[in-house]
Amino acid sequence: MKNLNQLLAKVIEHIRPKDPPFKKEIENIVATINKELKKNHIKATAVVGGSFAKDTHLVDDHDCDIFVQFAYSYKDKNLSDLLEKAVRKFKAKRVHGSRDYFQFRKSLNYEVVPVLKITDPEKALNVTDASPLHVAWVKKHKKNDQIRLAKAFCKAQEIYGAESYIKGFSGHVLDILTAHYGSFINLLKASQKWKPNLGKAKMGPADRGQLGDKTVIDIEKHHKDALFELNASKIQSPLIVVDPIQKDRNAAAALGKEKFDIFIKKAKEFLKHPSEKFFEKKVLTKKDFKDAFILNVIPQEGKRDVVGAKILKAYEAIERNLTQHDFAIKDSGWVWNKEAFLWFKLKNETISNEKIIAGPPSAIEKHAEAFRKKHKKVFEKKGKLYATVKREYRNAKDLIKDLIKTKEIKEKVKSITLS
Repeated sequence: MKNLNQLLAKVIEHIRPKDPPFKKEIENIVATINKELKKNHIKATAVVGGSFAKDTHLVDDHDCDIFVQFAYSYKDKNLSDLLEKAVRKFKAKRVHGSRDYFQFRKSLNYEVVPVLKITDPEKALNVTDASPLHVAWVKKHKKNDQIRLAKAFCKAQEIYGAESYIKGFSGHVLDILTAHYGSFINLLKASQKWKPNLGKAKMGPADRGQLGDKTVIDIEKHHKDALFELNASKIQSPLIVVDPIQKDRNAAAALGKEKFDIFIKKAKEFLKHPSEKFFEKKVLTKKDFKDAFILNVIPQEGKRDVVGAKILKAYEAIERNLTQHDFAIKDSGWVWNKEAFLWFKLKNETISNEKIIAGPPSAIEKHAEAFRKKHKKVFEKKGKLYATVKREYRNAKDLIKDLIKTKEIKEKVKSITLS
């Protein structure tokens, strides 16, 4: 245990910012926004939010949230229009959402979000209204460095982020899980006993009873049985994490089964053989996939979540078509950091010119006759008909070249080319 504690202390030294690196810049931006709000006679106050406010940010974090809290008397007004007046000096870009917010770049990437100032989460009119309450809740638990470890661990395993193209662990979920279990190591140990919730889209009382042994984290004990009390649409994720502030919300609703399984697997590996490498994120490049088909992608412009989701769909479409045309995929994936590309490792790049397809039983005369008319090379085996047919593609490269010309792929990215 002593060696493990020493290892974690060493990791914390690497991932914890030694000095608030952008403190002065953030303070100046907040002060400027507040000055502009006052000048425009708007009853609102800008405050730092997210990981910078919670003091759980990592040395390589470059995104800062600023929440502008409007007096509740503004609840029927367009907060985004009012906020726009206060961020003009930054030439901020307005981003459409459930409530529009603003982005601009200095030393950090800033998001300025309009919220209503509330103390009672029941008064929230938008999910973001409760964000400052989440900050206060996390600060109360004082698990800063333990949360940093959880975030760095998940980032290194590429399972961090609730975006639809990632479906991983959000910072908010890691805040709650770390506070619930008390430490990073306790979180890893607990994950070995997690049971995934594989709920149904439509679930009645009888169905929910079958989920009684699934893992539910309800740190504030909002529910007697969250699986029965939460809306069915909110319990589809493999892990249920009841939001400590908004009791009707599953904070882990965006978590996918794949990332859930990876967390458990990597946690087991770390507990067995602790190492700093579990916190080191490797930036993959095309050179890491020399024996694979590489497709260079220029993403579309827009919100990162939306753009990423489109790249994912393009990748899935190509993967699906390769499989449908009988090309065995050994491994595949996609990368989006400084560059974006898809990669596919195949068992064989070239396959046979013909393949055998199954038909109906020969005893079903009507269907058997239709099958024989449709195909030339038909034979019977154990009472069932089969046909030898020519493949549409026997070379994977030819298939990929045609796929990237289709509307299904082209409409999801700005451009895509085969290396």
